[in-house]
Amino acid sequence: MDILLLVKAAILGVVEGLTEFLPISSTGHLILVGDLLDFNDERGKVFEIVIQFAAILAVCWEYRAKLTSVTTGLMRKEEAAQRFTFNLFIAFLPLAILGLLFGKTIKAHLFAPVPVALAFIIGGLVILWAEKRQHSEHIVSVDDMHWKDALKMGLAQALALIPGTSRSGATIIGGLFFGLSRKAATEFSFFLAIPTLTAATIYEVVKYRHDFHAEDIGIFLVGSVASFISAFIAVRGLLRYISRHDFTVFAWYRIVFGVVVLFTAYSGMVNWSVG
Repeated sequence: MDILLLVKAAILGVVEGLTEFLPISSTGHLILVGDLLDFNDERGKVFEIVIQFAAILAVCWEYRAKLTSVTTGLMRKEEAAQRFTFNLFIAFLPLAILGLLFGKTIKAHLFAPVPVALAFIIGGLVILWAEKRQHSEHIVSVDDMHWKDALKMGLAQALALIPGTSRSGATIIGGLFFGLSRKAATEFSFFLAIPTLTAATIYEVVKYRHDFHAEDIGIFLVGSVASFISAFIAVRGLLRYISRHDFTVFAWYRIVFGVVVLFTAYSGMVNWSVG
């Protein structure tokens, strides 16, 4: 096995795990880092599918008690479990429908470093705007959400079809606009990631099934372990962070990162792919 390839797998696994659940766009980072590492071909796309699923498993592990409780509640036909599950389904629909309708067009025109950098900057400005507004919280816990609240969150998540926007960022900041507490918005974003990313993984596995090869098992394992561990750390870290801070730091990170990418692209310092 090529050691350099394993190193690239580990780096991309860490990038996926750390960025998937933070409001800074995992897709955007994977496009940019994959471009730098020259690992953005068909093989790279298959690899991203695998490490994304590993990140999902980290969330499932972190919230295993809640997920077990919901599963048991559904078997017992408990209202709270049914409402929670229905809310996730409602929130999942907008991205699923719009993704099927416009996914190919978006990938053809926006999955490149420069458009991603612009989305980073715009997303950062939106976060700054959201944090300057006066927050009116009327939903403290995800269990307090109505299906209309879930639908609003789902519409916000659909913005993540634009690479660089950030799925978690769109749902979390959308939640703040819609009256959710920081904890409720963040946790619902985590829970919503499970059906959303699982469905995306299944779709991509079927689409790229002929590109999976036995000789890639090594990089799959390395990338998956790195993604799982870093995602677990990111989820726990974000929950602790938001208990005392707002999301302003992520906004400035996005803006600075986007500006750096644009500067290096147009100055010729980095030969980013443009498409």
